[in-house]
This record gives sequence, C-alpha cells and structure tokens, in this order.
Amino acid sequence: MRRRQAKKHIILPDPKFNEVLVTKFVNNLMLQGKKSTAFKIFYDAIDIIDERTKDEEEKGLDVWKKALENVTPGVEVKSRRVGGATFQIPTPIRDSRKQSMAMKWLIGYSRKRNEKTMSQKLAGEIMAAAKEEGGAYKKKEDTHRMAEANKAFSHFRF
Repeated sequence: MRRRQAKKHIILPDPKFNEVLVTKFVNNLMLQGKKSTAFKIFYDAIDIIDERTKDEEEKGLDVWKKALENVTPGVEVKSRRVGGATFQIPTPIRDSRKQSMAMKWLIGYSRKRNEKTMSQKLAGEIMAAAKEEGGAYKKKEDTHRMAEANKAFSHFRF
C-alpha cells in the first residue's frame, strides 16, 4: 500500500443498553442523518420483541444478538478472471466486514417486509433470524452454498 492506513472511527455506545454494537447497527439503519429517528425505530423494535417473547427468559437485546450471530456469514465469493473465464472464488471474510454484512442484510430484508411500521418490520426480521428463518438468514445460507459449490476454485485466491 502506498498510503497510510485509514484511522478507525471511535463509535460511542448507545444510551439505553450501553453497547457499541447497537450504535453500529443504528448507524446502518439511519437514513439522511436522522439518528434519533433510527434509535427510536431500533428501541421500538426491541420493545416489540420483548412483548412477543414474554413467556421466554430471553430479553429483546439477546434475541437481536442471536439474530445477528445467525445471519453473520463466514465466507463469501469474489469474482476473479483467470484466462478468459470468470470464476467465483470463496474467500474468508474479516470480522468487521462479517458484522457489517450481517447488519446490512438484516436491515435490507426488514425494509422489504410487509408490516406497517419500520420498527414492526425490523422486529419481525430479527425474530425470524433468531429462529434461523427469514430473508437475511436465507441470504447467508445462499452465500455459504455458493462458496461450497465453488470450493474447487479456492486455489485461485488473490
């Protein structure tokens, strides 16, 4: 690399749960710089999850962490041109990228859901991902399946 490495931004923990991971998630959820709206959506979604899982011991934040863990991919495929052909090469992902991919998938698939408000959509997708179902979990499974199918080309790694 010719230039120096970029400085890591310090992300402060959120006010309610005191978690840095929550702030990162809210930053991904935020549209047009409206962070307070994004926090409200996230906290409302966690409250909805708390209501739905009253009989179980798990809290809303624990369900969210489990969902994030279930959606986090281990490998991804990258296109690489070798000769005249383009191969899909499975490569391991570094931890920060794993986390951001999982968050973006959860948010993206929750936006596509059919509930009324965004907090209900987000709560529904988080609940589904915690039970190992839903769009975001399916995306992770597809990514892993694609990597498994192209395992033969892993010697072309970058």
